[in-house]
Amino acid sequence: MEFVEVFDSPGKGRGLRATKELWAGDILFAEAPLASVVLDSLVSNVCHGCFRRQEKLQRCGQCRFAQYCDRTCQRASWEEHKLECAAIKSYGKAPNENIRLAAHIIWRVDKEGMVVSDTQMTTLDELENHICDMNEDDLKDFKVDIHNFLDFWPRGSKQHTVDSISHILGVINCNGFMVSDQRGLQAVGVGLFPNLCLVNHDCWPNCTVILNNGKIELRALGKISPGEEVTVSYVDYLNLSEDRKRLLKQQYYFDCTCEHCTNKTKDDLKMAGAEVEGEKVPEEKVKEITEYSRKMLEKMEKARLDANYNEVVKICRECVEKQKDVLADTHIYQLRMWCTLSEVLSYLQFFDEASTYARKMVEGYLKLYHPNNAQLGMATMRAGVTHWQAGLIEVGHGMICKAYAILMITHGPMHPITKDLEAMRIQTEMELRMFKQNEYVYHSMREAALQNQPMKMMSEPAANESIKNLFRRK
Repeated sequence: MEFVEVFDSPGKGRGLRATKELWAGDILFAEAPLASVVLDSLVSNVCHGCFRRQEKLQRCGQCRFAQYCDRTCQRASWEEHKLECAAIKSYGKAPNENIRLAAHIIWRVDKEGMVVSDTQMTTLDELENHICDMNEDDLKDFKVDIHNFLDFWPRGSKQHTVDSISHILGVINCNGFMVSDQRGLQAVGVGLFPNLCLVNHDCWPNCTVILNNGKIELRALGKISPGEEVTVSYVDYLNLSEDRKRLLKQQYYFDCTCEHCTNKTKDDLKMAGAEVEGEKVPEEKVKEITEYSRKMLEKMEKARLDANYNEVVKICRECVEKQKDVLADTHIYQLRMWCTLSEVLSYLQFFDEASTYARKMVEGYLKLYHPNNAQLGMATMRAGVTHWQAGLIEVGHGMICKAYAILMITHGPMHPITKDLEAMRIQTEMELRMFKQNEYVYHSMREAALQNQPMKMMSEPAANESIKNLFRRK
């Protein structure tokens, strides 16, 4: 590796550090998965070869499980699928995603050995499995996976010990990484990336991970000096420090001691009350509305999972009315309500109202997130598009330009999202010039264009929104 090397990170075990000076947007390394599989919930909606989302897929005629874009994609994937195909036929059904991924990993290692590329910096044997750290319930589920794997594994394939199978499943459990669709907008699969497993966590990291054309890219968020450890965040920073520590302990089995968790950095902003005419809202009132908001978020999420979007809007509107002039614009419960409202209202084509909440959301995010955070960039992009759809071309173009600057660092110029955003930036720039020349003519032409070619509905809000964090959660 040209830009990183393995070292012993104090208190963390092995990690990676920079060997050269790096700047924002630099790619430290790119890595293809050792193996990857489609998520159980999307096996009928995503091509098992290229991970593209498709409405119509062609099913494998033998196992009746794997599905592909077309014959070309199926033939290209046959070498990898044929062993799984025979195993599914023999077993009678497809096992869960963890077992399928473990089988793909073992088949590849049996064929190519523990090191499958010149750039691989670690082997599977050297990765942590954290089996001894699992709680009773997780261990019970884990043993079920081992039992089912042994039943699924073909008798004709090379046989492995229970310990080696347990190790692979343990590594997947704490190191599995989400694989996105072709545009990088939704998690559709899970894979294992050995080099990425070496990158340690920090809640305020100096790198980000993005998926681009089937490979992960580790990209610098700012200047990194030679010898400095490279880190990424395994969880969303838009959680309180105690919640982040709990999630990290639960999923990755370590206690976070980063500066932001130790000092509870920005926790006060995330739970802050508003100031009304220079007077702070009483603490008891802030606590009351915070608890009310927590319950409403649970209620809203249930309606969202049921795809009852009118109910989602009703709950959110009721909640934001209560939050008004009580919670600060950085309070995370208010930000979550604004985020959901802007997204669902855009889907329902209430763009004027959606743009108001989208703008508030971005303004709050700017006070909390790292300036080059990928989630900040994506949220600003969505807000910019919503303003454009509402006819607010000046604000919309400004937001799209800000999002483009962030995504050029976090995603790079060749990522499909950045390319789409570049096209949108050029279009809104052209429309803005027209708007400044003659506002009346601009709005007349816009109305005529929308009448002749009705605006398509926004994509349906997913229960898990878009990809907010590619590090897999149980």
